[in-house]
Amino acid sequence: MLGALISLDALPLVWFRLALALPFLFIWIKIRKKSLRVGPKNLLRFAFGGLIIALHWVGFFMAIKIANVSVALVTLSTGALFTSLLEPLFFKRKVIPVEVLLGLLIVGGLYLIFRVDNLYLYGMLWALFAAFLSALFSVINGVFVLKHNGFVLSFYQLGFGLVALTIFLFIHGDFSHAFFNLSGNDWIYLLILSSICTAYAFSVSIDLMKKLSPYTVMLSINMEPVYGIILALIIFGDKEKMSANFYLGATLILGIVLVNSLMKIGYFKRKKTNI
Repeated sequence: MLGALISLDALPLVWFRLALALPFLFIWIKIRKKSLRVGPKNLLRFAFGGLIIALHWVGFFMAIKIANVSVALVTLSTGALFTSLLEPLFFKRKVIPVEVLLGLLIVGGLYLIFRVDNLYLYGMLWALFAAFLSALFSVINGVFVLKHNGFVLSFYQLGFGLVALTIFLFIHGDFSHAFFNLSGNDWIYLLILSSICTAYAFSVSIDLMKKLSPYTVMLSINMEPVYGIILALIIFGDKEKMSANFYLGATLILGIVLVNSLMKIGYFKRKKTNI
């Protein structure tokens, strides 16, 4: 919702999000008396994670700006499919055939949505790009968070993401007086986005990976379209209304996500019982 309400383009929006979130994170880390000391090797890994999350947000907000909130959120639900394919590589487990089958069904749901209007095609492609990066980021952080505090990890990753975007914007000559001349509403929305929705929520979601798998976290995130589309219809009205094919495809994708989550719950219950 905030991404659609903020008038900035995707790149400056993400830059301000990162720049404003870092002070909030730093204050929180100091209040909780956490150490920011990490080794040089970890810094390189965090830099990679920071670049991924920055590009993910750019892709996601590009999808919102080009298409709309509903299209971006539904397409982002493919993150569960990407995670199911990436987890075996990082956690050395076998690919589960049923997950691949469900992934193909998700592609079928996307096909129905693609038929809605070619106008949304580029928005969906950006959202698919964002979904893949989100899955990659979740899997990578599933390894990192075992040894590092979520808020400290977030601080470095968002910091490196900010550095990468700053270099890119500087090279392209985007920094100017107009770049920082924002409306009052934009500043308010950016402060909410950077504090509550980034510094706090982003860091807590990473800390949750100490107890939940990246796949489970991604499934939770993939429920965003359910309440996101409802809110979008309430706030933006006709701009978010789509054809019957869109809602059919969206229902198929969300249904698959639900079935997949129920299968996971049953799998882990059986595994626990056998142990």
